[in-house]
Amino acid sequence: MRKIITTTFITLDGVMQAPGGPEEDTTGNFKYGGWQAPFPEDKWMNSKLSEFMNIPFELLLGHTTYDIFAGYWPSAKTDHEVAVPFNKTKKYVVSHKSFEPSWHNSVCITGDVANDVISQIKKLKEKDSPDLWVWGSGNLIQTLLKHHLIDRMHVWIHPITIGNGKRLFAEGTQAEGFKLVDSKIGTTGIIFATYEPSGPLKTGTIGA
Repeated sequence: MRKIITTTFITLDGVMQAPGGPEEDTTGNFKYGGWQAPFPEDKWMNSKLSEFMNIPFELLLGHTTYDIFAGYWPSAKTDHEVAVPFNKTKKYVVSHKSFEPSWHNSVCITGDVANDVISQIKKLKEKDSPDLWVWGSGNLIQTLLKHHLIDRMHVWIHPITIGNGKRLFAEGTQAEGFKLVDSKIGTTGIIFATYEPSGPLKTGTIGA
């Protein structure tokens, strides 16, 4: 069975909305799009992203992130290291309503979330194919967390706060434990951390 792996750029206060540009996602009158852009390049971080791009993968995306990617990557003039594998690989987009995807090699997953969508994603996991990578797609991540379908989470924590916007762990996130399996602090203060679910949240009394 293949894994579902998320990779998310967030702020210290957990905001993941529109890191790449002002017009990327203005939902909720979000005014801080492009918050990731001022950070200078970091050689280790770049090498980690290159490592990701050279691993066989397929994409599992929410509709909003899919539209952003489909509007940019097919005609990208730069960042070919990302554009080539993104354009080539199979892409599954989860949508509330059925639509005809415009991006090459894309498939729409739709229907009732509690039954149809989750059932289709579970069937995808059972395939003997490359792992499914989720980029962005905040609402989809919440759904996957709720149904315990995420196997690994890569989180890139940037040393800024925004205060509002879509968050990685939004309201309604379930109580759950995670184990840290990898971490690195970059030269710009960005923390890269990889987590895997470790089971139900445990509680107790300190010193008891």
